[in-house]
Amino acid sequence: MKIALMMEFSQAPKNPIVLEQLQGVAAAQGHEVFNVGMDGENDHRLTYIHLGICGALMLNSGAADFVVSGCGTGQGAMMSLNAWPGVYCGYCIEPTDAFLFAQVNNGNALALPYAKGFGWGGEINVRYIFEKAFDGERGQGYPASGRQSQQTNAGILAAVKRGAAKDLVEGLKSIDPELVKHAVSGERFQKAFFDNAKDEKLRAYVSSVLGK
Repeated sequence: MKIALMMEFSQAPKNPIVLEQLQGVAAAQGHEVFNVGMDGENDHRLTYIHLGICGALMLNSGAADFVVSGCGTGQGAMMSLNAWPGVYCGYCIEPTDAFLFAQVNNGNALALPYAKGFGWGGEINVRYIFEKAFDGERGQGYPASGRQSQQTNAGILAAVKRGAAKDLVEGLKSIDPELVKHAVSGERFQKAFFDNAKDEKLRAYVSSVLGK
């Protein structure tokens, strides 16, 4: 699994802490991590709105299989990612959330709070969250007796979102172009995206935004 980590400006100083925990879990489980941004206060500045754009492009293009996002409360990142087609982002504050989201909802993104409640032992909590989020087979249901209905409802939700959402490129074209350009201008985002994206339409779109 390819996992993209992205954090907005207010919590950028915590990126090395979170990245270390995510990489430790990913290495043990055979996953790959892309640190898309931000990795410090002087990095390419991203708001939680930019995280939604970056996350949608990474997931819909196949450049990443899963996105770990976050902001101060985690709520803004969750709403921003869920605004886009093909993104199913859960809110996660402790390991049980991660386990249940993986088994019941089987989404492809998480939003974590990196200010609220992130105190002593915060790095331990995020490590346990990542262990539960990525270990084992996803979508198996909890409890096991609820698997069929949970899988059915997850499929219905996916169909509803496809029907309610615009095509991703059309949606991106309908918002402020400078917002999109800024979101995709980070060097580490571009490397992760262009090295791994499989969707030629999205590759061409991002290239056009960047003037390449």
